[in-house]
Amino acid sequence: MPTLTPDDVAPEVPAPPTGPVRTRETACDGYRRALAAHQEAAPPRRVDPGIAEAVERQTRAMRELSRRAFPEPEVVPDDALASIELAHLRRRHKADATRAAALRRAREERAGQKAGTVSAVPGSGPLQSTA
Repeated sequence: MPTLTPDDVAPEVPAPPTGPVRTRETACDGYRRALAAHQEAAPPRRVDPGIAEAVERQTRAMRELSRRAFPEPEVVPDDALASIELAHLRRRHKADATRAAALRRAREERAGQKAGTVSAVPGSGPLQSTA
């Protein structure tokens, strides 16, 4: 049984094309003739007016429902915080409060270890989850 090497299994990658990129404008005459023949032979689109009207009604109804569900916010002054900025600010305040509480607890625990009374440290219960 012959042993396969990575070169035997690796797919051949074609070389990238050289020269300018081909577009419809720079295509050969054969391509243009084939495209013109296809466009002549392709049947024109037929749209049922009843279906088009139903689609339009449905689109209007969906836009109205969307407008009711997500009303445009009232105009806010330029110096007012946007809702995303306000959310970031609240999260930052909460993170700062959590950090301050953790530092307080670490100081208390360190002071308790020096005194030898770790179990008597106030607030040494289980920590709350932050996420």
